[in-house]
Amino acid sequence: MQPFADAATQTCPYCGEEVEVDVDSLGASSEAYVEDCPVCCRPWEVKVTRDEDGPSVTLGRDDD
Repeated sequence: MQPFADAATQTCPYCGEEVEVDVDSLGASSEAYVEDCPVCCRPWEVKVTRDEDGPSVTLGRDDD
């Protein structure tokens, strides 16, 4: 795991499996990127927002 990284447990919007997404605690107040599910290999849209409480992560389907 990288320094300053947090793991957020989320549910894959495709296969429904619980997965961990590593996000940096530090960075822009919000960002979005594409990452593949380690279980079903389908692409998610990962949205990260950061505030004084730390990062918040949501996963969306990349095909929406």
